[in-house]
Amino acid sequence: MTHNRLHELLGAYNGASGTQRFTLYPDFTVEIYPASIHRCENIDFFIARKDDVKYLFGTTGKSGSLVDRFSGKVVYQKNTDIPVTVMQCLMTHENAVVIRELFGHTRPRLIGLENSFGLGDRIGLANPGHLQAVKNSGFQPVLAQQSIRELTRTNRTPEEVMDAATWAVFQEGYKGGYGADADHLKTTDDIDLMVRAGFTMFTIDPGEYVVNEASELPEEELSRRSADVKWNIIDDTFDECVRRYDGRSFSMDVTFTLAPSRHDVLQAIVKYGNVIAHVFSMYDHIKTKYPDHPSEIEVSVDETNSPTTLFEHFFIVNELKRLNVELVSLAPRFIGDFEKGIDYRGDINAFTEEYKKHLAIAEKLGPYKMSIHSGSDKFTVYQAIGNIGKGRVHVKTAGTSYLEALRVVAVKESDLFRDILKFSRENFQKEKQTYHVSGTLGNVPDPRTLEDHELVQLFDNDDARQVLHVAFGKVLTIKNENGEHVFKNKIINCLKNNEELHYRFVKKHFRKHIEPFGIIAESEQTAT
Repeated sequence: MTHNRLHELLGAYNGASGTQRFTLYPDFTVEIYPASIHRCENIDFFIARKDDVKYLFGTTGKSGSLVDRFSGKVVYQKNTDIPVTVMQCLMTHENAVVIRELFGHTRPRLIGLENSFGLGDRIGLANPGHLQAVKNSGFQPVLAQQSIRELTRTNRTPEEVMDAATWAVFQEGYKGGYGADADHLKTTDDIDLMVRAGFTMFTIDPGEYVVNEASELPEEELSRRSADVKWNIIDDTFDECVRRYDGRSFSMDVTFTLAPSRHDVLQAIVKYGNVIAHVFSMYDHIKTKYPDHPSEIEVSVDETNSPTTLFEHFFIVNELKRLNVELVSLAPRFIGDFEKGIDYRGDINAFTEEYKKHLAIAEKLGPYKMSIHSGSDKFTVYQAIGNIGKGRVHVKTAGTSYLEALRVVAVKESDLFRDILKFSRENFQKEKQTYHVSGTLGNVPDPRTLEDHELVQLFDNDDARQVLHVAFGKVLTIKNENGEHVFKNKIINCLKNNEELHYRFVKKHFRKHIEPFGIIAESEQTAT
């Protein structure tokens, strides 16, 4: 078969979904992902399965041109008047780096103020389904999204997260651009780690600097505690800071004005003063040490005990603006409960009215996006924001993709799922300590008492979802006495053997997340 004929036949499949059987050369048939067909420098690249393993293939009429750039082996070579060379490469980190060099759309980019959806993937196989879900949605995907905590609990590296996103973009032929979120960064070492891997969005988490009890302290104690603020770092003094806010009013829009009392000001200073100092130090590290690295900054104060008041929101951002810190998004601690893996719990009408005011502040001081952390499965919130029909939003999800992976296991390998649920139940009390969940074991049945069809119904059980959710780290890393993973490889094999079902579950689930925002997506597209 000539190289030109090969390219013609491959091109006929370009853009199709699923896989297509194709004979590359005599006695060598593969399952090609047609959307993955790319051409660069007269080389046709594509992803295909051979013997149930995915590879990157390259075909060219120029012998040697592939060998120089990729780590792999030549599996076919025909030296005639029209030569053909076929190379087969493992989908390794080294080869992903070359793919990012050759194809710009496989590299993360800055998303800016476009509506965006964070799609954390703790196993590394869900991103193609994520891309299918966000297609034509009006949202930009943030595929490579992982916190330091998640990396630690899954024993993954930032490079593995980035490579999974790269291969997914390549496989799906997605050219719309995607973001890469280094989530919940607490130290400059965290920043350095994620910059080296190529992440472009940096979510600074100053949660440990929030003084949660400030809202309960009397004014005298607040005045005393204000001395703990690192005023030298933020180039300020207590008196100057109070003077900027006390007795003043700030009009946000025609609907409301902020008029903080002295007590409000002192409370904000004590509660968030060192948050501002920490964010400034982290921001300065990024911009000073990596001036040429593309970066956009989110600040997250969502993992705190008390909600961020409207004035506290204004105070945080206004002070960061004074320090020339530019934000792409802010994640406040909203009213109500944003528990992991389940819908919003709280007064949705109260949330809606307060969210509108948070939006007004973001437009006044920014614009920047409002970021919804612990966004997995907050369908009530999505609908409320969609009904507002204005503003900019970033939604952050992670654990819900892991649950969709387990849904595949429950459907296809029920005994394996029973073992995972049993293990998750046994570890729930310990693992829930660092998560905001209210699930109870008493509402999660012993999996041995359930029929196969009843296992899938557990994904509609809030308690079961949270029990499964918080144990992900243990499930994916536990090993037996021989040093072999107990569950991880079995889960991965199940997902690979049922790939289309996995993508279908992920796509359906995230369409349910995205569709309530349709009003926002449509209005933003119209505005541009």
